[in-house]
Amino acid sequence: MTTSDDLAERIEAIETGYEFMLAYAAQGRDTDKGAAAGRNVREYLDKMVAALDGLAPAIEARADALDPQLLKTSAMFFAAVEADSLIALAALRLALARPDISSQLIDNLNASIHLRALLTDLFVVDEALKPPKQRA
Repeated sequence: MTTSDDLAERIEAIETGYEFMLAYAAQGRDTDKGAAAGRNVREYLDKMVAALDGLAPAIEARADALDPQLLKTSAMFFAAVEADSLIALAALRLALARPDISSQLIDNLNASIHLRALLTDLFVVDEALKPPKQRA
């Protein structure tokens, strides 16, 4: 797997998980036990946790592969992405530690500035670290 593929898969898992979380929050559930849709929330959160674990090195590897100077010129931004990802990771792990995951808990996670900042960071990373287009 290339560094570009690894990063793209991580971003996809995080974005897909967040989209599922929006739908789950709207269900008004008290627990994730019971219906299949409720149980899936843990699967999505687990995938997000896996994607966040090691996200910063994946971003740095992709930046280095694109242009080694990016690590120096963008170090402060990459540090902010890492901080946002670590806080989001901790919040997701907190939710997963609960015996029941309610729609309200997920709605509060969705509203978290840390998770929103991470998503915005990833939009920037995804666009900024795309390989240059080949000329025909």
